[in-house]
Amino acid sequence: MIKNIKQLILDPLQRCHKFILAIVITALLAILATPNSANSFDLSDLLRIVPAVIQVVEISNISDADEVKLGSQINRNIVTQVRLSRNRGANNLVKSIGAELVPQSDRPQIPYTFQVVEDRNINAFATMGGFVYINTGTISAADNRAQLASVIAHEMGHISGKHVLEQVKQQAITQGIVSLIGADRNEIVNIGTELALRLPNSREAEFDADRRGLQNLYNANYAVQAMPDFMQKLARNSSNAPDFLNTHPAVKDRIVALNQAIIENNLDGYKGLDNIAYQRRWRSARF
Repeated sequence: MIKNIKQLILDPLQRCHKFILAIVITALLAILATPNSANSFDLSDLLRIVPAVIQVVEISNISDADEVKLGSQINRNIVTQVRLSRNRGANNLVKSIGAELVPQSDRPQIPYTFQVVEDRNINAFATMGGFVYINTGTISAADNRAQLASVIAHEMGHISGKHVLEQVKQQAITQGIVSLIGADRNEIVNIGTELALRLPNSREAEFDADRRGLQNLYNANYAVQAMPDFMQKLARNSSNAPDFLNTHPAVKDRIVALNQAIIENNLDGYKGLDNIAYQRRWRSARF
């Protein structure tokens, strides 16, 4: 019994002792910097901090299998707040592109779930564990299959970069340690749901997802220029910017970076430039 307790608690703490120490020191400094908090702080407060710290460490070191399980829980929350499309053609389109991209991605070992959201707004998002969501408005707005593939590849880049996990960790630190309340699994799921549906990614996460997505497109032989071209198309009408640009910041800088990466690395590709056939099928489609 004692051995099991040691394995569950002490071993992870030993592996991550520097990380834990840094978080505890940060939390204590934040508390001591606030007069009211410092005056009322005692040992019992520290004992309440430690479980929250351990939980943040667990989030940082989550296995692929546990990430998929957590993502599944977040997905169950998400699908109660959006309307999934039943259009077989649209779902087959997105899933077929996903099937081409997954083997060429940074994390082909996890199962991906591609879903179409019935929403005319141009948007796409993802959550941990391989869950990708594409609005019907995005399908209609794309000029060709390659542009749609660029959006899917970008969202897969967030998953391969574990950006949601990093955001959840930061939110858990803020909501858990600073308030001296440890976040349980349900709270983590709620944080993940909120991040996916309503909160923008950081500038760094967007650039990283672009880099990963561009490489994924190239590896799958898609026309890589479709990624900056689609962003440029969406950015032209800045007075009526789509949700996609609001939740995916720094678009102009990202377009420049993508074009530069394409030139410097001599990236090309040929798949997905089926403008006429694609637009005939999807530009005025009834979802």
